[in-house]
Amino acid sequence: MPISEAHVGRTYPPTEPYQVSRAKITEFAAALGDGPNPAYRGDAPIAPPTFAVVLSSAAWSALFDDPELGLALSRTVHTDQRFGWSRPLRAGDEVTAQLTIEQVRVRGPVAFVTIAVRLATTEGEDVCTATSTLMHRAVAA
Repeated sequence: MPISEAHVGRTYPPTEPYQVSRAKITEFAAALGDGPNPAYRGDAPIAPPTFAVVLSSAAWSALFDDPELGLALSRTVHTDQRFGWSRPLRAGDEVTAQLTIEQVRVRGPVAFVTIAVRLATTEGEDVCTATSTLMHRAVAA
């Protein structure tokens, strides 16, 4: 059965914990061209806001590995991304990501799938929710 409105609310198990490190923050900020920013350096750096993509995209595997949905990354376009922050990611945080299917709209051979990935520390503190909309084209019949 391909993905449908019936899959709304499906939640997958959290990812393995990811340790946010100063080195990864520095690398990511440099890749963005924002390496000199003092917020991303020093003894207590925070991660750039888009660093959440590193963590949330790890949770996408569960979605694409779910055989019931029939999704394939090669037929998917990432159309929208939003972040809702409770606090910044910090060096030393150990974080998991848990994906939930929030909305599915099917229009002919195309499904618009909205997912929310909750990033939380291993102690359960909410850090961020990364919400994405994916446009998926079904296999031609």
